[in-house]
Amino acid sequence: MKLAIGSDHAGFGYKQMLLEWLRDNGYEVQDFGTHSLDSVDYPDYVHPLALAVERGEVDLGILLCGSANGVCITANKHQGIRAGLAWVPEVATLIRQHNNANVLCIPARFVNEETARAITSQFLNTAFEGGRHQTRVDKISC
Repeated sequence: MKLAIGSDHAGFGYKQMLLEWLRDNGYEVQDFGTHSLDSVDYPDYVHPLALAVERGEVDLGILLCGSANGVCITANKHQGIRAGLAWVPEVATLIRQHNNANVLCIPARFVNEETARAITSQFLNTAFEGGRHQTRVDKISC
């Protein structure tokens, strides 16, 4: 599975931790930045990642920022993106099962590293259920 990961400065530390953990677990991961703790504007990193997911260059994306709201709102501006914010593993499961989310957004200031890894694992290892959920997903784009 080919993944994309990105963050702003608030999510940088967790991005680095997840990047290493994902690679150690056999995932191919493209890092869209940021590459330091210097203050940045998250849309500069979210838009390129979202485009890579939309174009099928990667299978799924992971975004991190302080609350995960900014990255989630920005990613969802793209027609081909269904970004979901997860703060516990159970929510990560549901955004995949019911919403066919293709981008996971993690609030770095509100979860610990262990929880961030568990959220990511659930997201990556959960399949979309389809069926009645596909009907709903089909109604998202306007």
